[in-house]
Amino acid sequence: MSVHSDDKDGQGMIVNPKPSSDSNADDWDGDEADRADRLRFEEEQAMIKEQSEARAAAKAAAEQADENAAQPDIGAI
Repeated sequence: MSVHSDDKDGQGMIVNPKPSSDSNADDWDGDEADRADRLRFEEEQAMIKEQSEARAAAKAAAEQADENAAQPDIGAI
């Protein structure tokens, strides 16, 4: 198999180029799709952070409750 200098290997290829004419500009939504993906990712990250903080707070509350239960009530004696 020979390799020619004019062979294209795909490097530098633009996958979704912006149209140069207005005729098909409505079909190209790269910016909007990218923006929607970024917003969705940020929302997912915020949700994950909130869940993580909620779990940490619940764990701390459970540990505090266990610690309080392990100490005898001195006032009852």
